[in-house]
Amino acid sequence: MSDIEAKGSIGIEKSVDGVITIDLFGTKFNFKPDSKVEQPELIIDELNHYVRNAENHIKFTASDRNKLAILLLASMNISNDLREMKLQYARLEEHIMQRMSKLLGKIEKISGDSAI
Repeated sequence: MSDIEAKGSIGIEKSVDGVITIDLFGTKFNFKPDSKVEQPELIIDELNHYVRNAENHIKFTASDRNKLAILLLASMNISNDLREMKLQYARLEEHIMQRMSKLLGKIEKISGDSAI
């Protein structure tokens, strides 16, 4: 992309050398994603989703103060979603461990019964 492509509140541009330019409220930021990051544009799309959602909750003029409030709200929402996912993962992991323990107990019981 030669020009910054608008994606809602965030514009993005990807150069040939892999540097991504993000235009956020008129300020440009350059990032070179880690080689392990696949499709960084999808991450930017997610960020844009959070920023648009925050913008919808803060209905004022686009002053610098409101831009900061929008970004702060977006980051808090991202942090909250991450925390929720970690809790869900921990609950799933605990559930899997309980099921594995039950299955191992049944296997041991069957193995013990057949040895008699």
